[in-house]
Amino acid sequence: MQVDLSRRIAARWSEPDARHEPLLKQAGIDTLDARQISFLSLAEIERAPAGQTVALKDGLWPGVTRPPNVAGRGDETASASREPWIDANGFRVGCLRALFPERPPLLGYAPKLGDRMVSFDTLELALIEAWVSGGNYLLTPEPRFREALLRGESKALESWQQLGRTARWLVEHIGLFRQRNFPMITALVEASGGSPEVVNLLYRRNASPDVARADSPPRPEPHGRLALVAANIAPPSATVRARILAHAEAGASVIVASPENSAWWHDARLKLARREPDRDFYTLGRGQLVAYHRAVADPSEFAFDVIDIVTHKRRATRLWNAPSVIAMATPCPPSANGKALLHIINYGSAVTDDIQARIQGNFVKATLLRPEAAPMELKTAARGTTTEVFLPELRRLGVVVFG
Repeated sequence: MQVDLSRRIAARWSEPDARHEPLLKQAGIDTLDARQISFLSLAEIERAPAGQTVALKDGLWPGVTRPPNVAGRGDETASASREPWIDANGFRVGCLRALFPERPPLLGYAPKLGDRMVSFDTLELALIEAWVSGGNYLLTPEPRFREALLRGESKALESWQQLGRTARWLVEHIGLFRQRNFPMITALVEASGGSPEVVNLLYRRNASPDVARADSPPRPEPHGRLALVAANIAPPSATVRARILAHAEAGASVIVASPENSAWWHDARLKLARREPDRDFYTLGRGQLVAYHRAVADPSEFAFDVIDIVTHKRRATRLWNAPSVIAMATPCPPSANGKALLHIINYGSAVTDDIQARIQGNFVKATLLRPEAAPMELKTAARGTTTEVFLPELRRLGVVVFG
C-alpha cells in the first residue's frame, strides 16, 4: 500500500531515544518506519511496481560547498574567476514529477558529509528546496545535529525551532508549491543517462526550466515555449522525433546534443544558417534547430548557452547580487490572489543587501512572503517585458506573489 507523504512533514529517525519525542512534537514532525519505503534510483523507480511507496535515494546535502575566496565576505562570494558552488536537489523533484507523474515526488537521501561541516539549519534547507520544487523530503538529520539537540545546545535548538516554523508555513502555503515552472525553457529528461545533469545546471543557472519526459515531449506552444532542450537523450522514436522538431517549426529553438554518430535530429527540411566550432544552427519553419557536435560534457556552460539562445530579455527570471540563490518562476494558483510567483531559495549565508529580481510578465503589485516574517509589499517597475522588484533581505526562502 502506497504511503502518501505529499502533505506530511515526516522524518526517518533511526535508533529512537525517548528524549526525541518532545523535539519531534514541538516541530510537528511525524516519524516514519523506513521499511514502508523503497529507496531507489531514478532508473529503479521506473521499474518499481505501481502502488509501491518510493523515495529517490540520490541526493547531495544542500548548501554552498566551496570555501570563501574573499576575506570577510562569506561563503557565497563570487569573483570573475570563481563562484560559489551549490549542492542542490530541487531539480531532482522536477525530474521525478516529469518522469513519474503518478507518484508523489519524494526525496529520501541521507547525509553523507565526510569531513564537511554544515550549519544545523541545512536540514530546513533540504525541506524547503523539496517543497518549493513541488515535492517533499523525508527528513534525515545528520548525526552531529541529533547529538547537539539531545545535549540541548542553543544553536541546535534554535535551528530546530526554525525548522518547525518553516515546516508549518510550508504546509499552510502548500498551494504555492505545486505549480510547474514557466515553460519558456523546457528540458527533456530520461531516468538514466546524462539528461538529469543537464536539468540540474539549468536550475542552478536560474534558467527556471520546466521538465518533461523525453519520450513524451509537450506539444508546441508558439507564444510560450522559447526553447526545447533535447540534450544527452537516447535517439527517440520517429513519432517523438517529429514532435520535438515541431517546436522549431512553430517558432521555438530546439537545442540538441548527442554523440557524433547519433544525429537523430537530422531532417531534409533543415537549412544550415551558420556553423560554429561546437555547434551548427539550422532554420526550420518559423524557428531554428541548434545542434551540438557532441553530447554535452559541461552542463554548466551548456546552461549559459541555452540562456543566451533564449536571450536575457525573454528568460523566465533573472537575479543580481545573489550568487548563492536559485530562483524559479511559476504561475500563481487562484487561492494566492496573484498571477505569477517567483520562488527564491538561498543556499548560503543570509543575504542582507538588496536582491534585484525580474520575472517575465508585466505586473503592478508584488508581495514578499517568508516563513519568518509578515508579508511585505514590494515596489514594482516595468522593464520591457519583465517586472523588476528588490528584495531587502533573504534568509532561506522568499516567495514573491505578482499581481
